[in-house]
Amino acid sequence: MTAKHVPRNRIRSIGRERSETLARLSVEAARDENGERARRYVELSRAVCAKARVRMPGGFRYCRRCNTPLVPGVNCTVRLRGGRIVSACPHCGAVRREPYRTGERE
Repeated sequence: MTAKHVPRNRIRSIGRERSETLARLSVEAARDENGERARRYVELSRAVCAKARVRMPGGFRYCRRCNTPLVPGVNCTVRLRGGRIVSACPHCGAVRREPYRTGERE
């Protein structure tokens, strides 16, 4: 028997859908204070994205060290410092910095 060929764009669209669903479920689990389940959903979402060769869903933030979904006001601290958004993970203490100025400086 031979495997049925599935086009690459179909694999990617399925991967995108599944990773978005898992990301949404991880945020819901984090809000319900179920940390282990939330981390597991992030691990699965990352694995699906790697297998399908797609990016993680836009706007979804997670700790790259311990896979905890970062939900501001629920389980992470967010500060604005020197033109950056600084998010700290409560589980492992990792700090994530992102720029928030998109325009040119004068």
